[in-house]
Amino acid sequence: MDNATTDTRPAAFDNSYARLPAAFFSAVEPTPVADPRLVAFNRPLAEELGLDADAFERHGAAWLSGNLPPPGALPLAMAYAGHQFGQFVPQLGDGRAILIGEVIDRTGRRRDIQLKGAGQTPYSRRGDGRAALGPVLREYIVSEAMHALGIPTTRALAAVTTGQPVYRERILPGAVLTRVAASHVRVGTFQFFAARGDIENLRVLVDYVIGRHYPQLRDAERPALALLDAVAARQAALIAKWLGVGFIHGVMNTDNMTISGETIDFGPCAFMDRYDPRTVYSSIDHGGRYAYGNQPMIGQWNIARLAEALLPLIDADQDKAVDAANASVSGFMERFQAEWKAVIRAKTGLGETEEEGDQQLVRDLLSVLFGGKADFTLAFRRLSDAAEGDAADEALERLLQAPARLAPWLAAWRARLSREETPPGVRAAAMRKVNPAFIPRNHKVEEALTAAADHGDFSLFFALNDVLARPYEDQPAFAAHAEPPKPGEEVTATFCGT
Repeated sequence: MDNATTDTRPAAFDNSYARLPAAFFSAVEPTPVADPRLVAFNRPLAEELGLDADAFERHGAAWLSGNLPPPGALPLAMAYAGHQFGQFVPQLGDGRAILIGEVIDRTGRRRDIQLKGAGQTPYSRRGDGRAALGPVLREYIVSEAMHALGIPTTRALAAVTTGQPVYRERILPGAVLTRVAASHVRVGTFQFFAARGDIENLRVLVDYVIGRHYPQLRDAERPALALLDAVAARQAALIAKWLGVGFIHGVMNTDNMTISGETIDFGPCAFMDRYDPRTVYSSIDHGGRYAYGNQPMIGQWNIARLAEALLPLIDADQDKAVDAANASVSGFMERFQAEWKAVIRAKTGLGETEEEGDQQLVRDLLSVLFGGKADFTLAFRRLSDAAEGDAADEALERLLQAPARLAPWLAAWRARLSREETPPGVRAAAMRKVNPAFIPRNHKVEEALTAAADHGDFSLFFALNDVLARPYEDQPAFAAHAEPPKPGEEVTATFCGT
């Protein structure tokens, strides 16, 4: 065990969640591990959080494994409920995650620091409370890639190996992820109290979330309704951004939807290769409930569950509360469509002036990509090049198995763009800022995880993180990381780490 002393003050904790009523959480200490080793440490994030990065690098193996929580930490496991694949579970909670505390970062934002895989809690439900190295590294890679892509997300501060095995389908090396979030309050947190008829604590939760995430709503006439609208708006924007980079969450249960509007819980998540709205990677999503194209609908469904939980606080008159909540939920798709329109217009280089045929032009492009089984990411990156001139058309055509429909579409697109004054080079540069060259390709992620978990080789993990930190830049030396999988490399299923 690391011999860190309690005289070191690595972080100025300010643990607001620990000051809430006892029903919100259970105080619990992380379970020590045999031989903790710090294998990855996100120093820029540590500095952003205002942590003593040097101290964390020296003592991180102990502090971030749970063997010796940093001074000022108040470890706790949060209580929540949730709908899992449509089925309501009245008590879930942090079964293998422990919130060690909150800090105020250098910009004045409150941030949670949580250990994932830190041992059993009162919510473990016969689970071991541990995490395997592969899923820990997956979340590290994908969450940091999402951040670099400009998508609201939880972050990865560190990964620590435990020196102990975990038992899943086979014996795997254990690890602990240190996750950073605006907060870990979820739709399921509200459902937890609503399911118990605990209106007083539901009100406390609304006040807490408004104070922490939506202070502009403090003076709202109906705070709970205003909160519902605000959360819906953030989720609509988040899901539109997901679709823009081909991201498939995989488990959009209500306990995996944050109130802050950040992406959370990167279990069987994946990035789509060939464009197909029906794409599913999650091994546990047998019916395609959380397929790429279903995510907006599921977002609305989850917001409806939040609305149900908030009904007692929206209006004392039940009928009025239902009417107001329904109006908010019904407006979700309109919010999403506005956000998606902005995303896809930027990806296709359409200017601020809308024309009547723009939406059809976009639909036609997606139809061409679907029919041609084109790689989603590369198609839009090549389209960015084509915005400068037709010399790049051939590279785009090579991505399609049936390219015949592309030429007419390109002609219509260029005719549309010709009615704008934006110079081609300026337009292409703007498109490259929203159409990444690099995403966490599933086969590259799996390659890195296998090397680390099976052979103790972290070189591919670090190399992949370095490439993904600059997703919008052409990096010729790493061109292989931009390529779709070759035959035999394609990943068809991803797995949850529990």
